[in-house]
Amino acid sequence: MARAGLGDAWRCLFANDLDPRKARAYADNWGAAELRIADVAALRPADLPGRADLAWASFPCQDLSLAGAGAGLSGARSSAFWGFHGLMDALRRQDRAPHVIALENVLGLLASKGGADFAALCRGLADLGYRPGALTIDAAHFVPQSRPRLFLIALADETEPPNELVGPAPVAAYAAPALRRAVDALPAALAARWLWWRLPPPPRVNRELLDCLETEPDDAPWLGDAQTQALLASLSKASRAELERAQAAGARRVAALFRRTRADGVRAEARFDGLAGCLRTPAGGSSRQFLLDIEGGRARARLIGAREAARLMGLPDSYRLPVRRNEAYHLLGDGVVAPVVRFLGENLLLPLAEAGRVSERWPEPRSPEVPPGRRRGADVAVA
Repeated sequence: MARAGLGDAWRCLFANDLDPRKARAYADNWGAAELRIADVAALRPADLPGRADLAWASFPCQDLSLAGAGAGLSGARSSAFWGFHGLMDALRRQDRAPHVIALENVLGLLASKGGADFAALCRGLADLGYRPGALTIDAAHFVPQSRPRLFLIALADETEPPNELVGPAPVAAYAAPALRRAVDALPAALAARWLWWRLPPPPRVNRELLDCLETEPDDAPWLGDAQTQALLASLSKASRAELERAQAAGARRVAALFRRTRADGVRAEARFDGLAGCLRTPAGGSSRQFLLDIEGGRARARLIGAREAARLMGLPDSYRLPVRRNEAYHLLGDGVVAPVVRFLGENLLLPLAEAGRVSERWPEPRSPEVPPGRRRGADVAVA
């Protein structure tokens, strides 16, 4: 999905994933020519061709999520970052390190281990010769899904960032309070290297949840009356009141419904604001998101279908999904929203990559497809 978001301005040199099912989905959409299925820690510099302008890494969030066990960057899953770090260090020793590194993860990283994991990550980037900066972006600005994520963008020391892309203070729209607190807590040496990135204001989403839905999806049939009533019976007090108001109004309303573990047990909570909740992998009952369709006093419920979930991730209907619904959910729940990546690519990553090329005085290639003087794009490695 990072590749889908970056688009045609970028040429993918290398792609990597540990999960064969995700790799199969990648190959179905992009081909397998540059794809390597392996643990990132097992990769060697010889596996990566040439020199990329950008290395993008969306490393596992399970140990960093507020819903996880809190193992942090030392956990079995999220420690994949250090495998990526080791690979970047090896490329640096061969003078093949990318000009820009982009890391994507959950906001829980900012508070993991009391901020120590965030500081360790920034220190790791500094040790590689990069100046870090970060943005918090909610996908709700781009698609009808609430999905706040942290994007840490690091620039090689030898590259001078364009003046319009950095500022002395954070931009409120892209700096959640948790990010400001995490940066304020950095040791002085790391804080001195920090960059506050500047981006244009986020767009206004032009689709609602209802716009992404199908009438009768094959992979998400409506629940029976008994199942629906059991689901409604578990609604929280606030959600039940909202449901009753919607039923009394009579007009059609569609809400996203998901289960939360509370002090008094598992409760269902619904949102009627035109947004889905954050899509997650189908690892447990609480991660399965339902749709609640209310019209004329009647309420029906079903799971979100795979194609509907793909639309909530900003993917076109031409994007090929796994045939099995749970595999599709797993792919999408672990993914990054494509239009968010596109926004970052156009407004930050591509200008930084081009600044890196200028700093290296790399010659601009000439080809029949790219007239002289026109932006050529850049190369990326995705992990």
